[in-house]
Amino acid sequence: MSTNKRIDQICCAALVLVLLLTALLVNGEKLGVMPVMAEASYAARLFDTSKVHRIDIVMDDWDSFIETCENEEYSPCAVIIDDESYKNVGIRAKGNTSLSSVKAYGNDRYSFKLEFDCYESGKTYHGLDKVSLNNIIQDNTYMKDYLTYRMMGEFGVAAPLCSYVYITVNGEDWGLYLAVEGVEEGFLSRNYGTDYGNLYKPDSMDMGGGRGNGGGFKMEDMENMENMENMKDIFKEEAGEDMPMPPDGFGKGEPPKGDFGKDGMPMMGSSDVALIYTDDEYDSYRNIFENAKTDLTNADKDRLIESLKNLNVFSQEGKENAVDIEEIVDVEAVLRYFVVHNFVCNFDSYTGAMIHNYYLYEKDGKLSMIPWDYNLAFGGFESQTDAAAMVNYPVDSPVSGGDIKSRPIIAWIFADEEYRDKYHQYFGELIDSFFTSGYFEETIADVKEMIAPYVEKDPTKFCSYEEFEKGIDTLREFCVLRSKSISGQLKGEIPATDEGQKLDQSTLIDASGIKLSDMGSMDREMGGFGRKEKQETGDRQPPKR
Repeated sequence: MSTNKRIDQICCAALVLVLLLTALLVNGEKLGVMPVMAEASYAARLFDTSKVHRIDIVMDDWDSFIETCENEEYSPCAVIIDDESYKNVGIRAKGNTSLSSVKAYGNDRYSFKLEFDCYESGKTYHGLDKVSLNNIIQDNTYMKDYLTYRMMGEFGVAAPLCSYVYITVNGEDWGLYLAVEGVEEGFLSRNYGTDYGNLYKPDSMDMGGGRGNGGGFKMEDMENMENMENMKDIFKEEAGEDMPMPPDGFGKGEPPKGDFGKDGMPMMGSSDVALIYTDDEYDSYRNIFENAKTDLTNADKDRLIESLKNLNVFSQEGKENAVDIEEIVDVEAVLRYFVVHNFVCNFDSYTGAMIHNYYLYEKDGKLSMIPWDYNLAFGGFESQTDAAAMVNYPVDSPVSGGDIKSRPIIAWIFADEEYRDKYHQYFGELIDSFFTSGYFEETIADVKEMIAPYVEKDPTKFCSYEEFEKGIDTLREFCVLRSKSISGQLKGEIPATDEGQKLDQSTLIDASGIKLSDMGSMDREMGGFGRKEKQETGDRQPPKR
């Protein structure tokens, strides 16, 4: 009898426990219990950063595929990733200006995309649907993308995973590339769970390459520019009347003002990719909505437009006249993103004249940024030639291609003292954790030791091995000096704004001992496409298949 009573009690207790667990699973977030994301299994495989991985691309008609790479059309291939075979995988070339860069260089070393479910729905590599294979062009260090993504991820930003891969084609050496997790379904599930929000890759530039990003770009225009006025006219013709507006002219039809940023480059992206609110019409944001990576409803579009509207009000007028910024922006995520982004001085981006190379994520009206494409970071973007200017780049004037108020997703930080102080606080944390601690220099030394043998034997590399070594030394020194300058800016010892630095340059960190181009860059005199390197390093054509 007593045993039966105890069994009944145990069964009742178990039932209550099951009901409680069910309630937590269904309503956990409402009750303050946050879900723990299960790490995607591909993260511990292809994106294990402790080694260089191997990918063999098996393709009978490789030569024909290479000849048509600029079309960016998928072709079937088989791939062997660290001894695991996958058949019927889609492969295509990728890139905007980099496609033209490779052609101008006279090399076949394109960047590629592998899409596992291109021909078979639901097919993945351990949950990964797409991976980019970056050719590391214009980066003698081989590390700019890699280090930035690592810094982003370790600093708490939702960033793509990456790792080094040595590629062979039909068993023959092709080169050392960087594998980067595609920002698609696998990425969204890994970072936000299965109930993720909407993803966009805003872009309006016609700058070489297909898929909507290259129809109007002509290489001869770039090469024949004799002065900045010619450049301005060409890019205005490309962008039409959709140039970014300054703050007091948003959506008013007034002539664009401040078309040039502080580096002399004209602003070339449209107002919607700058995340400027103009009106409530969907067509006003076509460069966002037409580049959505998730399926959209009209309700999704309305919600995003409303968020942009509120964001712009806060950025222009401050919190007194705006919706609480924490309802519009994922404050923690965006602050951390811009701290790393502004450290690495990447102006081929949202904070540069082109206003591209970023993903926008929205969930329940909250916006955040996802990093993308940092091969021209650390001052490598065209016209960024002054090492001292890059080392001392002011953290409170981070926009190169226009006024800070023309970039609302960062302008809100400086519209309120509380958030500016928090931004400074996070910058201090970044400097302490990565640089003062010595972690960065240890990391760069370890990575160099790991990849150096592969760089040395890379048959298609864009630089010599000696240039690689020089690039690494310059990158290390640049980051050490940059961290010193930012520490001085945070303490008030060095001006943290453009205006302040113009008035007082006596306290700036001396960077005369380094040359930015040693890390690789877009060389305007060579059209930005590495022709000088080809002449210097001789014939390094990839083997024909």
